[in-house]
Amino acid sequence: MATGPGHNGGVPAPSITVRGGHPDFLDLDWERPMVEWDTGRRLELPKGISRHEVHFFAYDTGIYAIKELPRAPARHEHETLRTLEAMGAPTVRPVGIVERPWVDPTEETAAAVITAYLNHAFSYRELVSGWGFGERRNQMLDAFAGLLVELHLRGVYWGDCSLSNVLYRYDAGAIEVTMVDAETARLYPELSRGQREDDLAIMEINVAGGMADIAASRGASLDDADLSLGEDVADRYRALWDELTGDALIGRNERYRITDRVRRLNELGFEVGDLQLVPAPAGDLLKMRLVVGSRQFHTRRLRELTGVDASEQQARQILSDLDRYLADGTTPSGKPIGAIRWRVEVFEPLLERIRALPSLHTTDPVQAFCDFLHHRYVISAQRHLDVSNEDAFEDWVAAGQPGYPLA
Repeated sequence: MATGPGHNGGVPAPSITVRGGHPDFLDLDWERPMVEWDTGRRLELPKGISRHEVHFFAYDTGIYAIKELPRAPARHEHETLRTLEAMGAPTVRPVGIVERPWVDPTEETAAAVITAYLNHAFSYRELVSGWGFGERRNQMLDAFAGLLVELHLRGVYWGDCSLSNVLYRYDAGAIEVTMVDAETARLYPELSRGQREDDLAIMEINVAGGMADIAASRGASLDDADLSLGEDVADRYRALWDELTGDALIGRNERYRITDRVRRLNELGFEVGDLQLVPAPAGDLLKMRLVVGSRQFHTRRLRELTGVDASEQQARQILSDLDRYLADGTTPSGKPIGAIRWRVEVFEPLLERIRALPSLHTTDPVQAFCDFLHHRYVISAQRHLDVSNEDAFEDWVAAGQPGYPLA
């Protein structure tokens, strides 16, 4: 939807293109730079360091991030984000673009990109709980490496991957990361090894710079900064890339290994598309190559079965609860019917009770549901019996609704 109501005091109206279902943003003072806006819609929310102005604004339909930047990079970022969204990439959702025709297109305030705010997200600076990201370090590194792998599998050369260009969310017992800045991203049918290694090299430099900034902000010496963080991400990236894209040799009577490989990739969260079996030069061996898709295997499966939306690790744990429910033998035959009953009899009632709890921990009810499931598992293991949802919930509330332990 493009809007532009005419002229206001001799100043041309801005060109605003917004997707349906969102505000038109015409109530904002586009004649002035964003930092000068006097509006009650502005919110102070977590964000990383950006070379451009980024602010957040609240509407009835949600919270939106608006970033000012020159016209050409704004158009590029908006189009790139739309393409990445269509590809199912882990990026923020683009909502619209605003262009100010009376401003020089090279000026910082010539245009603005609008994206939907990522609920329950936080910046890397909030994640820091000690040098080297404390006990959350491994979770963050695995997630960061996984994001790069996902993007590279889709032919995305980022060009400016850094700690500040992603947002983080708790995902059951893990951390989920989302790309929020696509200004320098370029799309190709496939990335060469050189392009991937170049992206990793840029990432290592940017991450080291981010950790040095944290050290400086705390008045610490550079020796105390975790400057090797980017190298650790790169090592994890290469291991995951090899796991996902490496060829395997199997015998003609070892087709079961195909199932094993698919299951292993699904456990990592990746969907598997086409399977290629090519005769190997030596003997009766076959070269097996799987085409890997998005890292939303459990997310899609949960949505298909129950209609519940969750991030990947949350979905994986919630599916385990569904399997537990179906295994008790009292549900109707057939997983689809049982899944509907699970949502009506288990998930929705527990979610309603979670929302009623007077705790900041329940601002993300789906994550809190996963925390409850983990607590039920822990006390069941301690007692050597299956604790009911009712007893586990009462114990969880009495314990202060604990979440996953840091790992």
